[in-house]
Amino acid sequence: MSKNSVGQRVFEAVGGKDNVISLTHCATRLRFKLKDEGKADTQALKADPEVVQVVQSGGQYQVVIGSHVADVYQEIMENNALGESKEDSAPKGNVLSVLIDIVSSIFTPFLGAMAAAGVLKGFLALATTLHWMDATSGTYQILYAGADGLFTFLPVMLAYTAAKKFKANEYLAATIAFALVYPNITSLASAGKGLDFLGIPAVLSPSGYTSSVLPILLAVFVQSKIEPIIKKVVPKSLHTIFYPLIVLLVMVPLTFVALGPVGTIIGNTLGGVYNSIYNLSPLVAGAVMGGLWQVFVMFGMHWGFVPIMMLNLSNLGFDTMAPMLLPAIVAQGGAALAVAVRTKDIKMRSLGISSGLTTFFGITEPAVYGVTLPLKKPFIAACISGAVGGAIIGWAKVKVFAFGLTSVLSIPTFISPNPEIESNVMMAVIATIVSFVLGFILTLVLYKEKQTAETIEKTTTDFKAQTTDTQVQRVVLKSPLTGEVVALSEVPDPVFASGAMGKGIAIQPTKGELLAPADGVIMTAFPTGHAIGMKTNDGVEILMHIGMDTVELNGDGFTLKVKEGQQVKQGDLLVQFDVEHVSNKGYNLITPIIVTNTNDYADILDLNQVEVLASEDFLVVIK
Repeated sequence: MSKNSVGQRVFEAVGGKDNVISLTHCATRLRFKLKDEGKADTQALKADPEVVQVVQSGGQYQVVIGSHVADVYQEIMENNALGESKEDSAPKGNVLSVLIDIVSSIFTPFLGAMAAAGVLKGFLALATTLHWMDATSGTYQILYAGADGLFTFLPVMLAYTAAKKFKANEYLAATIAFALVYPNITSLASAGKGLDFLGIPAVLSPSGYTSSVLPILLAVFVQSKIEPIIKKVVPKSLHTIFYPLIVLLVMVPLTFVALGPVGTIIGNTLGGVYNSIYNLSPLVAGAVMGGLWQVFVMFGMHWGFVPIMMLNLSNLGFDTMAPMLLPAIVAQGGAALAVAVRTKDIKMRSLGISSGLTTFFGITEPAVYGVTLPLKKPFIAACISGAVGGAIIGWAKVKVFAFGLTSVLSIPTFISPNPEIESNVMMAVIATIVSFVLGFILTLVLYKEKQTAETIEKTTTDFKAQTTDTQVQRVVLKSPLTGEVVALSEVPDPVFASGAMGKGIAIQPTKGELLAPADGVIMTAFPTGHAIGMKTNDGVEILMHIGMDTVELNGDGFTLKVKEGQQVKQGDLLVQFDVEHVSNKGYNLITPIIVTNTNDYADILDLNQVEVLASEDFLVVIK
């Protein structure tokens, strides 16, 4: 399927322009802020083969797409012209949800740039420590400018993204930030000299406001409240000059004499609270953060910790929280690779290997949502392993000296540039290895595939003999197609083949009729006719996807016979399609039949058929 089509399907499923307030994305997720999450068709999104998962948390409606999320995001933004001036009429929710939404919206847009700069800064520290590079050389100075420039002038970047979030003028916000990091101001602060405005003192921290976070965020928030007032007072004919002039005349002095010092005090307080907890027991703090970090990520709560990390770096020159997270990340990779070793499913093995390797680069969503979380025990094993590694790092008091995406590549940022500040990098490496290996071993011990060839055969035989065992309830689904039966792992699409969408089987159809496999209701009926989602009267949710990439035909060769919300009986015709025509167009008609709510059941079994006729017994859902 084209990325454009999946983007449009997702956008329409969340309610379209009338329901979308804002949209951002991270490494693998689209993060929507919706007016009413109840209007979003979550079931349709979960049934979409291009959507890995849907998560509702922290005031955000998150649609997990995968590594190509940036392309899907770009298509949605371009095709739907999302206005940035739309009024934020979403429910405010609790304070925590609001704060998480604000922080994620402000930091997400430049997270990639910040991660790259952090990794570069770490490798430069490694290069000088190992004497690969002289810190006085021109090469080092140029690369260090690229690595440290973003962090030095961080308030400018924050000003721009915060202004977009708070609906203030981005360029005026950036101008205020430039004033905060102006070289003369920074020099005065470093020299310990005071400033005043009309006799009112402006308190400066020793480093001024370079690398600071909260002062500019407070300033832009106040700016967003003042701007509408100024616009009303200043005649429209004079807006071009006098509106921005008055904003600067008000906001720059106000930021220096009030908002900046208040932001600094709040930042110092937050940092002090965290460090007090950390100093009470670094080992316990590490165990908690390492064990629960992936849970925080799942619910979007991890954004609440970002300001604390940034404040630590700004106030102390180092942070102790970020290193604790590395074991949690690589432990998921160890668990995913263990699943790859344990499984007999070729496609799951491939997904386990590929997603396990991406965790080394700080990307855990494919491993978590595609492998460990659906299988449950590997996820638990990884969380336990992350707790052990986090405890080791906390106990060793490992520190990080540059902010970035936590990954194996960020280990060089644990090297202290100041000989007076110790950071036990070797213990960080040991803890990372321990977490990875422990996650791998625990998963091998705890996780076993539910079905082997013997148990499938036994269950099938028992079913065919119509066992009287009333403790096990079964739902029998009829085949929706006539054709050759193919293992789901053989479907040439990793989303289906990996089982990320749920268990099931596939059919290579020889007859162009898709029938209802049971009595139920149509939940999703794509206008192109290439896919149908339904829910049986027994509660089984089924996705039937006719062919690979057939959505690109835009309905050519398909005739949809039902509509969403329609009640159907087993055997009713859902879609008619021209097998020869579609095949001649170059499309593979292999059709996955997936139970998308697989996790609600004990197992999904097939009957080991080679060929099947429509309306024959086909799948057995074990309750």
